[in-house]
Amino acid sequence: MERSIPQQSTTNQLIPSESYLEAGKTGWRDYIEITKPGINKSNLLATFAGYWIAAGFTSFNVWTFLLTMLGTALVIAGGGTVNNYYDRDIDPRMERTRQRAIPEGKIRPTIALWYGIILTILGIIVLAVGVNALAAFLGLMGFYVYVIIYTMWLKRTSTLNTVIGGICGAIPPLIGWVAVKNSLDLSAWALFLVLFMWQPPHFFALAMRKVEDYRAAGIPMLPVVKGFKETKKQTFIFTLLLCLSSLILFFTGVLSWFYLIVALVLGVVYIALALKGFYTKDDDQWAKQMFLFSLIYLTVILSVMIIDVGITEIIKMY
Repeated sequence: MERSIPQQSTTNQLIPSESYLEAGKTGWRDYIEITKPGINKSNLLATFAGYWIAAGFTSFNVWTFLLTMLGTALVIAGGGTVNNYYDRDIDPRMERTRQRAIPEGKIRPTIALWYGIILTILGIIVLAVGVNALAAFLGLMGFYVYVIIYTMWLKRTSTLNTVIGGICGAIPPLIGWVAVKNSLDLSAWALFLVLFMWQPPHFFALAMRKVEDYRAAGIPMLPVVKGFKETKKQTFIFTLLLCLSSLILFFTGVLSWFYLIVALVLGVVYIALALKGFYTKDDDQWAKQMFLFSLIYLTVILSVMIIDVGITEIIKMY
């Protein structure tokens, strides 16, 4: 798919040359960093939550669980690597990405591409052989949405990049779920909704903080194209939808009152913080608060899901 980026007149548009490896010797850490390990960690927590909610103690199979986590991690790592390969023309233009391995000349683009493809293929094989076909299909769909739909198309052409791209970030808990159930039901889709609705407020806040970076790179993020006012409006809408979506898991019966209470508290705080954006005079400070709370929200809500199932299982034993 052909790249489509608005042309910018700036002296800071550094395109990496073909004389790679001049910036220094490539280390093993570079091959880890190019897979986006930070994103992988949060996605694996979601995968574990999906598996644990579906399995509990009674259906928990250590071997299947380990293969689920390994296969998912490999697919996510492969997608992150291919993303780094494809974005090698715009990463040098952004302050937060210019020190990645490819822009710095530590890893050749062709090596990164094949590295990402191999990781992805290995991940799909692990899920298909070690887990089940549905888990492998979901892994492949996550890769397809992230690399083809998001990276190669929407990221460079539409403000919907963050919203539609959120599909791939919501698939990991589904992989965990189907590894146990080999099917998708309302509870599984409720898990999907939580992760899907979480991503727009998270990335809108990041886009506001890095708006000049995205503008310099020609990436049509929402605050770049439609401004902060519209971004705040959509942030509030998705925050509200997220908090409503998070309650479904209680009503489907897979999580208890403990989860419901924590989800309500987190939701009220998140909504109040989103509302604050309409009245703040310091947009950057507000966006920073929203971004940090989004990380806290995701970590806590997933952890509480896991703890809630554990508590419920222990109570059943007695």
